[in-house]
Amino acid sequence: MIRNQTTSVGDSIASSLRGFGPIGIVAFLIILFVGPAWFRAILVLIWARWSGTPYSEIGYVRPKSWLVTFVLGIAFGVGLKFIMKAVIMPLLGAPALNQSYHFLVGNKAALPGMLFTLIAGAGFGEETVFRGYLFERLKKILGRGRNMKMAILLITSAIFGLAHFVDQGVPGVEQALFTGMFFGTMFVVTGQIWLPMVAHAAFDLAALDMIYWDYESQIAHLFFK
Repeated sequence: MIRNQTTSVGDSIASSLRGFGPIGIVAFLIILFVGPAWFRAILVLIWARWSGTPYSEIGYVRPKSWLVTFVLGIAFGVGLKFIMKAVIMPLLGAPALNQSYHFLVGNKAALPGMLFTLIAGAGFGEETVFRGYLFERLKKILGRGRNMKMAILLITSAIFGLAHFVDQGVPGVEQALFTGMFFGTMFVVTGQIWLPMVAHAAFDLAALDMIYWDYESQIAHLFFK
């Protein structure tokens, strides 16, 4: 009898977390806004377990090849950063230097913290939240049709872009909109989180490299003086 009652309570909580009632909405807001990205990603994994949501629904699916995933992810991420810095952002009129993170130029003391932030926060954290979790939530609301996938891609990219306004301003929003579309497309095409996760981390590490060695301006002016 006690076991049945415990099971019933567990099922009720799981159903509430999967739904969009008060508990589901509170969980949604906490995951989106409370704490750093890596912490919110951990909350997503806890939410998936407690709600009975298969991890595959948030993109945690084993890739066919880990080696190919890492090689392609690094290549896509670094290549995208170069294109963004040398072509797209100059066309949008963005400053050559990212003033929000210019303090990192030659700053060895800041490297360990930034490496953790970019790998755990951006790669693991933001992809789990903005691609894995948000895609799953929006699919439950909008459906899984082709047009709905495109709508979800646009919505999640817009939210991802706006999340970068506070620390990077309008240029950060513009860049995040493009990268959000890119990483989101990867997620839609592959159905797994690992490729966009690796690509995102590689993108941000390439950005860190440009800033630390102080050659942002040279790349930004490579094609546009």
